[in-house]
Amino acid sequence: MSKHTIEDAPQAIGALVEQGKELAGNFRDQAIASAKAAHKAVQKHPYKAIGIAVGVGAVLGFLLARRSSKED
Repeated sequence: MSKHTIEDAPQAIGALVEQGKELAGNFRDQAIASAKAAHKAVQKHPYKAIGIAVGVGAVLGFLLARRSSKED
């Protein structure tokens, strides 16, 4: 195991910043690809997408209403 000194800190921080930038870039690229795929799916099946959105909204509304009534 090597000892790190305070003089090594700027280099280590620089390496961490570069890793962070690379990870953020990869995440951004994946998010863009996912958004494009979702857009194509909605364009291809708009009624199915609407039905799924309504179903998810109904379930969330039910759960939130149930939670709210328990708190009162």
